[in-house]
Amino acid sequence: MGANELWSLGASELAQLVASGEVSATEAVASHLERIATVNPQVNAVTRLLAESARQAAQETDRRRAAGEQLGPLAGVPFTVKENIHVAGSATTHGVPYFRDWVAQADAPPVRRLRAAGAIPIGRTNMPDLALAGLHTVSQLFGDTVNPWDPQRTPGGTSGGDAVAVATGMAALGLGNDSGGSVRNPATFNGVAGLKPSYGRFPADHRMSDQEPVLGHQLFPVDGPLARTVADLRAAYEVLAGTDPQDPRAVPAPLYGPRPHAPVRVGVVTDPGGRGDVHPDVRAAIEAAAAALEDAGHPVEEVEVPRLQDALDGYDTLLRAEFSLAWPMLRRLLTDESARHIELDAQRHPAVGLEEYLRQTGVRLGVQRAWAHLFERCPLLIGPVSTQPIPEPVVPRTLEEREATFAPMRLVTASTYVGVPAVAVPTGVASGLPQGVQIMAGMYREDLCLDAAERIEERLGVLTPLDPRGHRVH
Repeated sequence: MGANELWSLGASELAQLVASGEVSATEAVASHLERIATVNPQVNAVTRLLAESARQAAQETDRRRAAGEQLGPLAGVPFTVKENIHVAGSATTHGVPYFRDWVAQADAPPVRRLRAAGAIPIGRTNMPDLALAGLHTVSQLFGDTVNPWDPQRTPGGTSGGDAVAVATGMAALGLGNDSGGSVRNPATFNGVAGLKPSYGRFPADHRMSDQEPVLGHQLFPVDGPLARTVADLRAAYEVLAGTDPQDPRAVPAPLYGPRPHAPVRVGVVTDPGGRGDVHPDVRAAIEAAAAALEDAGHPVEEVEVPRLQDALDGYDTLLRAEFSLAWPMLRRLLTDESARHIELDAQRHPAVGLEEYLRQTGVRLGVQRAWAHLFERCPLLIGPVSTQPIPEPVVPRTLEEREATFAPMRLVTASTYVGVPAVAVPTGVASGLPQGVQIMAGMYREDLCLDAAERIEERLGVLTPLDPRGHRVH
């Protein structure tokens, strides 16, 4: 393989080649910068290059290898970082003009951890304004990101820039965040894998202008990686997990829990809540994933997640109450179009008073308990990321359009509310578009999710990297 094709390698393979000296980190970074120059004008996923610092980091990696120093497990691996995660010396813009010059003085914990493992930040990636403007990745500062499979479909959001960058080979890893599907739906919409960790699994820093987030915004958003293979997702998981004084929520849970003596039971959630809106392509993807796990020896049965509507109502109630207080200030930072998502949600879920807000904090514990009982019987669940095909790249204009866009993603919302880990993994292509499922497990059992995702991937294959318009590379 020539140096100019290194961008097509996965993170783990690339790190092994750099560690062995077969290729240099400088060559790896140069290959990815060349790939960005070739592909990004067509998809607009990378908002700003970190080319100079990436080259310097690569040269330092090569110097250390030549000196016989021990390299980290991701040495020389280029990764992208969403516009709402701090990278030292780079503005954390959140996609809006107000934060254009808010340059971070230090890396956020996940960026720091990836750097410590030898990975190299190569660029920032697009997101919807303030991560509030809905499902489609479009921002005031950087415009629309394009789905490389089909420009008439959204790349998803809010981590759409990272998903597209990883899918097209502009980076081996992406670092995004998920507060209701924002890693999992762009991963699925672009044919890559994504991990939403358990609450407290990865340390993070989600302060805006040094303001600490309030309760709902502490409980739900988690940073998570995107990659083309589950093995690379696992490599990032092992690096990102652990305690950190910058985030006292992070827990010292073991990376790997007790190993099951036999393949665990899998609950299949085909139509969450029984709404009857599961598209045939989505249903086929779930069936294929279930069959792959059954072939791997897992007992499989159809189940329903408990208290789904309570989870959806609780998620909306907690966040809506908090948004109602901050909204007058946030609204000034948004355009009419990018504010519409939150304003429609306010019509559907008016802010509640203190008494109901407090009651809902107790409801959440009860829903978590009900899910924990289900995981005791079925340690793994698989289900849709969205029950419908990838939608068009538009911001809903009416309550009906908003419901049609977000109701299909009710299972990602509910699992976020409960706080459990989930891995999105591709299952194939239907009607020219990537398909996938999410795999969920009990708290801090990301290892079970990753194991199951690998078994699905082994049987159903990897879909990327690809050139825009869905042309698979190699």
